[in-house]
Amino acid sequence: MPVIVPNVIPTTIENWAASAELSNSYLLDDDVDLQAAARNTEEKGLPFEIAVPAEHGKLLQLLATSIGARRILEVGTLGGYSAIWLARALPDGGELITLEVNPKHAEVARENVAIAHLEHKVKIIVGPAIETLETLAPEPPFDFIFIDADKANNTTYFTHAKRLVRTGGTIFVDNMYLVGLVANEEYTDDNVVGVRALLHALKNDPEVDCTTVGTACYKGFDGFLYAIKK
Repeated sequence: MPVIVPNVIPTTIENWAASAELSNSYLLDDDVDLQAAARNTEEKGLPFEIAVPAEHGKLLQLLATSIGARRILEVGTLGGYSAIWLARALPDGGELITLEVNPKHAEVARENVAIAHLEHKVKIIVGPAIETLETLAPEPPFDFIFIDADKANNTTYFTHAKRLVRTGGTIFVDNMYLVGLVANEEYTDDNVVGVRALLHALKNDPEVDCTTVGTACYKGFDGFLYAIKK
């Protein structure tokens, strides 16, 4: 029996932004703390446009909540926007450790975490993430790890994440498609090379089970890696 292919209407970034805005208007609260944190980030001169969109922040919170995470590690803090989402998933006594190389970014992140009244759950460590990761011990292990830093070091970050996360825990890596550039063999830069290197490292990796999921929002077409440690 022949397959009937429906007419396909091409979509644009404006369509993706409108779709996210519509669903967010129904599914996300009018959050004054996150709005204040976003304003503070921009006023302090940080590139808030590279922070996760609100719907992805909520996804991080839901994923961490769904596995009952008590310890979360984040690689790449920026202004603390994603850290706020993640920390909200933690129960009383839970802890989020987030790593940031830029002291100014870390200071703004501290301000934003305080705006959200989550400073008792969040520890910000300043310094190169590779060096900090080497000092972290796997006991007690982390339940959830979010990697959203310089893509050139993705594989190193992920290798540490496997060491530090518990069996059955989640490793979530942002920016795996980079508006389709990762799959474009004619294009290369440090970010794309870093993502490709991680994909190569994951091929037949016996320690994790993972997939990538595409996303589309006001920032364009991208995707994330969702991995579970075996």
